[in-house]
Amino acid sequence: MLALRRAANPIRSHSAIIVVARACCTKSGRLSTNTEQGEQCHVNHYWRSDGCYTPNSFSYGHFTSAFAFLWSRNLSSQTSTTSSDEEDGFSDLDIPPEAENVKDEELMPEGELSEERSEEAVDNSIEFLDAEVDSKSEKNRLRKRSSVSSVLTIIQEAPRHAMAEALDKWVEEGNKLGRDEAFVALLNLRKWKLYPKALQFMEYLEATKHIDFVERDYSSRVDLVAKVYGLHRAEKYIEKIPPVYRGEMIYRTLLANCVATSNVMKSEEIFNKIRDLGFSLTTFACNQLLLLYKRVDRKKIADVLLMMEKENVKPSLFTYKLLVDVKGTAKDISGMEQIVETMRVEGMEPDILIQAMVAKYYIYAGLKDKADAILKKIEGDGVKENRDACKVILPLYAALGKAEEVERVWKMCETKPRLDECLAVIEAWDKLDKIENAEKVFENMFKTYNKLSAKYYNALMKVYANHKLLHKGKELVKRMSDNGCRIGPLTLDALVKCYVEAQEVEKADSILKKASQRNQMKPLYSTYLTLLDNYAKKGDIHGAEKIFYRTRQVGYLGRMKQYQLLLQAYINARSPAYGFRERMKADNVFPNKAVAAQLASVDAFRKTPISELLD
Repeated sequence: MLALRRAANPIRSHSAIIVVARACCTKSGRLSTNTEQGEQCHVNHYWRSDGCYTPNSFSYGHFTSAFAFLWSRNLSSQTSTTSSDEEDGFSDLDIPPEAENVKDEELMPEGELSEERSEEAVDNSIEFLDAEVDSKSEKNRLRKRSSVSSVLTIIQEAPRHAMAEALDKWVEEGNKLGRDEAFVALLNLRKWKLYPKALQFMEYLEATKHIDFVERDYSSRVDLVAKVYGLHRAEKYIEKIPPVYRGEMIYRTLLANCVATSNVMKSEEIFNKIRDLGFSLTTFACNQLLLLYKRVDRKKIADVLLMMEKENVKPSLFTYKLLVDVKGTAKDISGMEQIVETMRVEGMEPDILIQAMVAKYYIYAGLKDKADAILKKIEGDGVKENRDACKVILPLYAALGKAEEVERVWKMCETKPRLDECLAVIEAWDKLDKIENAEKVFENMFKTYNKLSAKYYNALMKVYANHKLLHKGKELVKRMSDNGCRIGPLTLDALVKCYVEAQEVEKADSILKKASQRNQMKPLYSTYLTLLDNYAKKGDIHGAEKIFYRTRQVGYLGRMKQYQLLLQAYINARSPAYGFRERMKADNVFPNKAVAAQLASVDAFRKTPISELLD
């Protein structure tokens, strides 16, 4: 962590008071929930509104982390005041945190590689014992595959009240239902986001003792309970877990789910509980806090880094990805470069994803030569020898406007393309406004693989949404349905955007409402923001309040962007927003600089030079 301090810019003259406040951070302490003033005392420690956790009795010893101070000052001065989940580049973690064989840095949330990563999220919570897999016998492998297929069919087709009976009957017929079969079945259920079915299956496994539950299995069930019934029910279930299995993995699973919902109060509470129970502080838990504060309060990132240094918690690759992304979105290119250099000093070479992220922010900053140099480095000796680079560099070459480079790289892949490369080139043609090229790639995929999952339709749907091609979007959705594809959140997001861009806002609103009710799915946060933004621009307070309410209903709470857009509706309607500050306070959301300015402009009791004269 010492090397990480170098990532900050040189110190400028700052208030001595701030320096003293940061200097007080010499011991790790408890996190607290925010109050109106941002300071709420605990028994021994508290978390200040500026993100600094300090002991009650101040110690004016040595300054523990200059980097923490510098990071906070640099970030607060450069971060855009209108950040959103889309700008973050990271969205909610959907990969279960309980898998010990999945490294922290591999838990890349959906945003940076597009939200479609959630379609590929898998559960490693039930330990897969490789020793139990008989690699010598092809017959045994086929039998296992057949068993898993049968189990999945039963789980999917059986009604909720009859699943246990159907599984019991299948086992009585002489079929095996052990850890191997359970693991693969749960893996697929999670991959398809069939969380209620997965939870019911785990309840069955626990009740029937088909497998002996260990901490990893209980942790997986905690994760499913949180996803299906919410955090409160997950906490209640934890109380029922035998104490011997109620370890750190259980609570970090709950922590990840708290962070996934951006619930600051609950996340800090669970983090404190992990410390209070005496569990060692892990990189995973710290990464969860970094991810949370990246979304809701970036000034606190410095304090998490300070805590990691004090507790000797080593940053992982994912930690650096988060920090590079934060610096990039803050347009702090120098800081971003120093983070990357720090990685190398610490003996951790940036992977392709980090290099691609750096190239992306170079492009956004107008440093095209630097971006091009990184892309050439990623490409290495050529895409033939380095096929993994293709899916990364295709969209970035498109962002640089280099159609000839996209064509060159794609030509190398076109003869035998991989599915992820097809997705990448569709995105690239979309950025270059070459819709026919994107359609051609999709049709060639369809001919080659015959049956495609919704993920690949969604790539083309996104092209149609970005280019306001409502008619083509509707046709593609019908084609998806005819081919047996589930219309999921990503498809719905693109379809709603198509209708909004075609100025059919009421129809988009109606489709969103029906889809969320009939299909019992949770639409993306960005889908609601699309409608909320449109109503805000029109100054339609009724429409904006309606979408804001529905956003909260489905569980998107405490996110600054939705308040900003709702306030904008009041501003554009030239209407005062009575009690808005109190509404935010009730949701434990505190105005940033941009929102504070919006609140001032819609304050019915605001004093102006004219009002003071008239008074």
